[in-house]
Amino acid sequence: MLCRAVLQDSHNFGMGQALMARSNVAKTLLNKQHAPFQSLNRRGEKCLFSIKSGLLALSQLGVFRPGKSLLTMMIIFMVGFGLSVTQAKASKYASIVIEEATGKVLFSRNADNLRYPASLTKIMTLYLLFEDIEAGRMTLKSRIPVSKTAAGRSPSKLYLKPGQSISAEQAIYALVTKSANDVATAIAEKLSGTERKFAKRMTRKAKALGMRRTVFKNASGLPNRRQKSTARDMAVLAVAMRRDFPQFYKYFSTQSFNWKGRKYGNHNKLLAKYSGTDGIKTGYINASGFNLVATVERNGVRLIGVVFGGKTSRSRDRHMMQILDNQFKRVKTITVRRAALAMPTTLPVAPPERGDKLPKSLPVSKSLPVSKTKTRPAAAPKKTEFIQLDIASAANPATDENPSWSVQIGNFAQRVNAHRAAIVARRTADDVLGMTPANLHLVTRGAIPLWRVRFNDLEEDQARAACAALFSAGRPCIAIAVSPTSRG
Repeated sequence: MLCRAVLQDSHNFGMGQALMARSNVAKTLLNKQHAPFQSLNRRGEKCLFSIKSGLLALSQLGVFRPGKSLLTMMIIFMVGFGLSVTQAKASKYASIVIEEATGKVLFSRNADNLRYPASLTKIMTLYLLFEDIEAGRMTLKSRIPVSKTAAGRSPSKLYLKPGQSISAEQAIYALVTKSANDVATAIAEKLSGTERKFAKRMTRKAKALGMRRTVFKNASGLPNRRQKSTARDMAVLAVAMRRDFPQFYKYFSTQSFNWKGRKYGNHNKLLAKYSGTDGIKTGYINASGFNLVATVERNGVRLIGVVFGGKTSRSRDRHMMQILDNQFKRVKTITVRRAALAMPTTLPVAPPERGDKLPKSLPVSKSLPVSKTKTRPAAAPKKTEFIQLDIASAANPATDENPSWSVQIGNFAQRVNAHRAAIVARRTADDVLGMTPANLHLVTRGAIPLWRVRFNDLEEDQARAACAALFSAGRPCIAIAVSPTSRG
């Protein structure tokens, strides 16, 4: 705009043709007189030369005085131009690094400033798809039809045609690797009828997860001036994705995806070149710059990094690796004690709910290794210790030949604390619980609502092993035998 304005002024004075004729002379003259300006970046060279030439022409008409006036005006133009470019780049940048288990922020820059998420939006699209699959409303084999609207989305895309369909699992791969916009819209229409309704659902879910400043307007991240998020909110989403859907998180480590004979590589290059990386997603539109959310685990420490506004994908990746390297040097590594440690002879007994009768119990297996404990002289000897069954269940698993087992790690007044406890439990006993989703269920004790955390669908030996590992780390645990229809 600045260049056009200067040139327009020169034309208004009837100097358009003279300017073109004298451009080479002006360039030579100005380069000799103002050698310090040779260091200007290439992006601004063309515009700055036009400014120089225009000012020289106007000075010949007496609008500007040659010499100091011309030099002063040129400096003002160049400083203003340079500042505008710098400010534009800075306005896109934001970053944050957090430790997953504690939620502690280790590093942040502009973490709460609104930015365009670009294709990081697809993380929420996948979150809601996983939610519907887990709820039984869809399966990985469910077909997702492609509408004319979806097929018309701008690249990046699979170039699906109206009337075609794609399986839910193929759609997951397409979003994780190719970041296909046509597939994102198809998922939105499948789950909510229209992409607009789906975007409203995305925003509601964002608020529920604690993404306070995020608003979604589409499922893909294609440009929309009202679709905004923050680095902190995207870190919250990354935590929620692995916490709520550990069984699906493996998809984010997919390095390539084959579709119709063509191989699409994952845009997240940290998967291959940065040790410990196992997810999650990249994004880019012109308004956002190059974005990235990454999760990395080393020596028992898991960090989540978010970068917005990279100048290029390579510079963004380098910056992400740098800030993660710096934080890994700061945090203490965690030594996880495994379930290979000696198991206790007894497991703790849960108190019955009010108004419920105590059902029959199962004794602890005598085949388990016995840990050495000091006996109290005054205590009466006990014949058998029992494991408390699921009190909330009406079924009696003692009558079942193969009851399912669950591990309960506590009840919490706040949902966020329940989530954190689940993460710590999974890390402490990850040989058993590493890929088992945590079940958070709202229960009441008297008039007090509490969030109960359980890991379901375990074998008896798995439940005992998980509790043994948790006990050894000083964490609470109750192994519970339940019937398949009475899990909570």
